[in-house]
Amino acid sequence: MAVSDRSGLRRVVLLIPQLAPLGGTEVQISLLARELRARNIDTKVIVLRRGGRHTETLRPAGIEVCHLGFVPISLGPLALARNLYACVSLLRLLRRLKPQVLHAFLYFGYVVGPPAARLARVPIVVAGRRSQSFFKKNRRWVLALERAATRITDHVIANAVAVAEDARAVERMPAHKLSVIYNGLPEPAFDPAKPENIDTSLPVVLCVANLLRVKGHRFLIEAAAMLSRQGRACTVVLIGEGPERSHLQTQATALGVDVRFLGFRTDTAGFLARADIVVLPSLSEGLSNAVMEAMAAGRPIVATSVGGMPELLEDRGILIPASSPSALAEGIVRLLDDPELATALGAAARAWARKNLDVAVMAEQHINLYHRLLEARCAG
Repeated sequence: MAVSDRSGLRRVVLLIPQLAPLGGTEVQISLLARELRARNIDTKVIVLRRGGRHTETLRPAGIEVCHLGFVPISLGPLALARNLYACVSLLRLLRRLKPQVLHAFLYFGYVVGPPAARLARVPIVVAGRRSQSFFKKNRRWVLALERAATRITDHVIANAVAVAEDARAVERMPAHKLSVIYNGLPEPAFDPAKPENIDTSLPVVLCVANLLRVKGHRFLIEAAAMLSRQGRACTVVLIGEGPERSHLQTQATALGVDVRFLGFRTDTAGFLARADIVVLPSLSEGLSNAVMEAMAAGRPIVATSVGGMPELLEDRGILIPASSPSALAEGIVRLLDDPELATALGAAARAWARKNLDVAVMAEQHINLYHRLLEARCAG
């Protein structure tokens, strides 16, 4: 076990609304918690709503996971009473744990966490920004709550330059209060994997993403239909689950496209090894874990030029406009028709990922920031 050389940093609490979905933020908080613990920093995870699969990986690593039981406000008067009780529980828990740093993730986390941390006299409060502000559009109260929480937050960490620029523009956040730390990849992400058996003679186009409207799967299915009409049919493999599944299945059937819905999977390495091309057609992104993992696997990638995607794939993948099935189809064909280009882009992506997306570097950057903020607080 590594030993932290920063004796002043002893305890960190990471706060997140839920650990249940296998989203990018949930993956990253699990990685960060384990890396902090490996450096002898006492690390706790507070889950405001519900737990999930990541709890099973955290507790064996010696990380306490506390669930508070917040519920959706749609439950009416019962929700108000339960959430008030959960707020009191959060305050009591922070007073008991006495962390030096509270780091809150996702909107609900970084709106609820900072007020409770200030009441509990937590010295340093940090918030994360992991996506652009599309969900706040025309929702003034959402932005107002965010700005109020940011005013009592010491620092904000964005996971991409594009996300940081968005926070400065939309939230009017001063530059000195904002840092960029890329997501991290564990070493096994770079290990070679045996290709998964997929029963098809067609090129395999893989997309790993929760089945949400913002992920743009419908444009991928449209692009596959275009390719089929051009005599360039592909097998589209979708790994992920979500509310859009039935709509996408109906669309694929109507268009006569070979789409395999594999649902929620954690064993994506074999599918990445089997894929001819990896695609992410999102309408909005922060820094995509799925694209990062495809880069580590050395796969050729076609992705929309949104959020932090250009930071990952500039000169290392094919970037296309969002919401454009024709551009997506052209990008797929370009890589299929030029295997040398596909191989070169995949190799460049893997090399860049190994240099810039190492989980240990990500953890050290967080620790350095926590340490600087604590020193500044003590000096002040």
